[in-house]
Amino acid sequence: MPLKPRQRARQIAVEDIKQIASRQILEGGAGALSLREIAKEMGLVSSAIYRYVPSRDALLTDLISDAYDRLGSAAEAADAELPRDDLSGRWRALAGSLRDWARAHPADYGLVYGPPLTGYLAPPQTYAPAQRWLEIMIDVLARAASDEPDPIDPTLCAQLDVLRERRSPSSSPGAIAAGLAAWMQLHGLVAMEIHGQIAFVLPDDGGNLFGHCVEKQIRELGLLSAE
Repeated sequence: MPLKPRQRARQIAVEDIKQIASRQILEGGAGALSLREIAKEMGLVSSAIYRYVPSRDALLTDLISDAYDRLGSAAEAADAELPRDDLSGRWRALAGSLRDWARAHPADYGLVYGPPLTGYLAPPQTYAPAQRWLEIMIDVLARAASDEPDPIDPTLCAQLDVLRERRSPSSSPGAIAAGLAAWMQLHGLVAMEIHGQIAFVLPDDGGNLFGHCVEKQIRELGLLSAE
């Protein structure tokens, strides 16, 4: 049903609040988020902001969930264009969706993958959005035909077994470890690029190095077997 005028006005106000909050985070990090400053920019008295968001933490939670959902949607759209057994193509698309999204939305990337904000603990409602990108990664890795992995420290193996049994029972602990390492490497490359730490050592924006590392991951993870 169409929104009533008051509902529509509220929706617009909430979106304005989120846009201003995102700009604050882009310019000063998550710690710069200020409901008082948002109200001031919108021409509201400080107390009026609470008609639209119950607290600063609630606004942070909404921003985090929205960011994860946007990344998840981008990854799912890229992945949907490829056959399920095109593992190398799906990995390229998955990695590319992360880099493209982070470059287009650096504030969102910093919010969800940057340093934790003191005093804030993301609630469970952010977990499902956060897992959308990871679910594709797990599906790709679970279909890979990897060689027997190197020996793993028993303590780490026990930790990986818990994750494996919960998320990907058909994968070995070694495959889970390799996938996690690849995931962390992708984030390292993306974070270095969007924070401007690659430009002074490479003449391009880091895209060639990113592509090289993705192709190396494809070989190491055994994602060429289905081609």
